[in-house]
Amino acid sequence: MIDLLKRHAVQVLRAAGHTWEDVARRVGVSERNARRIGKEPLVSAEQLMEIRKGAGRPPIVDRFRDFVATTLEETPELPGGEVLRLMREKGHEGGKSAAYELIKSQRREPARSPLVRFEGLAGEFSQHDFGEVTVTYLSGKSETIEFFASRLKYSRFVDVVLTPDQKVESVVRGLIHGFEVFGGVPLACVFDNPRTIVISHKKREWNPTFARVVLDFRFAAELCTPRRANQKGSVENLVGWVKSSFFKVRKFHDREDLEKQLAEWLEEVNDRRPCRATGIIPRVRLKEERRRLRPIKCRASKYALHFPVVVGPTGMVEHDGIRYAMPPKSIGIPGTLHLYPDSVRIVAGRHERSLPRFPEAGNSVWAPEDRSALLAAVSGERGRLYAKRQQLLELGKDMQDFLTEVVHRHPHCWKGDVERLHELLCHLGPSAILGAVHGAMEERVFTAARVEEFVEVHA
Repeated sequence: MIDLLKRHAVQVLRAAGHTWEDVARRVGVSERNARRIGKEPLVSAEQLMEIRKGAGRPPIVDRFRDFVATTLEETPELPGGEVLRLMREKGHEGGKSAAYELIKSQRREPARSPLVRFEGLAGEFSQHDFGEVTVTYLSGKSETIEFFASRLKYSRFVDVVLTPDQKVESVVRGLIHGFEVFGGVPLACVFDNPRTIVISHKKREWNPTFARVVLDFRFAAELCTPRRANQKGSVENLVGWVKSSFFKVRKFHDREDLEKQLAEWLEEVNDRRPCRATGIIPRVRLKEERRRLRPIKCRASKYALHFPVVVGPTGMVEHDGIRYAMPPKSIGIPGTLHLYPDSVRIVAGRHERSLPRFPEAGNSVWAPEDRSALLAAVSGERGRLYAKRQQLLELGKDMQDFLTEVVHRHPHCWKGDVERLHELLCHLGPSAILGAVHGAMEERVFTAARVEEFVEVHA
């Protein structure tokens, strides 16, 4: 039997003027058959389409075609594996490949919106996001680097700062550092992945500390759906670009070398290399854009983040694992902690304290007058003794180890040692007393008297 394609070829060649002998030779049939086919009706397009179905019995999955179509019409997003499970419940015993081909053919593609490229105007948008990358130095040591990247949409001027973490303070200080580098504040700042600055994505509830920054610097904070960088004027994947253009194409000796190369790379992409998107060096466009940026309220190193706090029952305010002492009369009063890079200011009602941000030792920071004030507020001799001991214990492990030895070696007279050590703490401060305690521990002499001798020698 001569198939439809050969019959079609005979008819086409004959219509083109070829002889019956030439037609038969070209198609591979006898001249007699060629002449017979020439008398038949022309092969139709419908007949040719039937060839695609092939001969023999239809595939096993074909009897599930209507079932799959109905299932996907009711639940278009149903995963293929779940559709296959339902097919097996209906009796399908064939292989997975044919089933998945059927499911794919019956699944309607969702309507796709055209990609809209947002071109920002001068001073209109900036893009900001955190990134994380593991770097292996030439020494073989690996380190996880976290960074905060900022870029103006119009000029494509970029800033990248290394951060210790991805907490709200790192966002704020990195953001303001970007404003400083840009030379001003744009109308809107777009965040691609704001996990640390949005409490609830569903309600669009901002972290109150970050919300204060938005008010102070007068910009609009806008959100992009994660991994949808084409929204809100941000086409490029900022973090991905920084990783592929800098971190993954360079070698570093150590962290210091990485920081040096980062500064050189920023100078190159901002001041010397034309941007691929605009064809213009970002620094050139920045001159025009700066005329549309608003003035910066203050520098990142001088800006205070605001955190709501309450003075606890021990007269302490805790923030980020560090405890700050307040006057005893402020216990229970709500207030605000103003966080600077190197200091804190706490205001609770009419009470206020300015303290170093980081303790000399342990995890507590005190104003000298608050130590004695707290003791005066504690009732009873026993209560005051244990309050003094607690203040000593807060200095850290060395003091804890020293007092443990004092109590166990002198169970009946350790109270006097605590009193003398606390006096030294109030007069000398944490660093001096801990240095003396360390010397006494090396000699294995666990008395306040020996600590005093060390203090006098090194005074």
